[in-house]
Amino acid sequence: MNATHTIGANERAIEHLALRRARAKLGWGLHAAVFLAVNTGLVALSLATGRHWAIYPLLGWGLGLAIHGLAVWVLAPGNNLMERMVARERAALQARDRW
Repeated sequence: MNATHTIGANERAIEHLALRRARAKLGWGLHAAVFLAVNTGLVALSLATGRHWAIYPLLGWGLGLAIHGLAVWVLAPGNNLMERMVARERAALQARDRW
């Protein structure tokens, strides 16, 4: 395999990862916007009826949004945390192979 072919494959892999990460972040942004719009309406309806039931869907959906955010912003491939963890695991495996 020549260097030009390797560079092209690397650029395609980077482009694919960048596109995947951008789509994931846009998806989370849409999720957050819908969360805010719907829960604002639910809280308004809850306050208008005099009962405070809107906290339950707010907490449940909020937990889902937080997990989605964790997956997109912290644990996704190519993020700093994931890269550091992979580098640490790689170093540990290489050190083990030396012995």
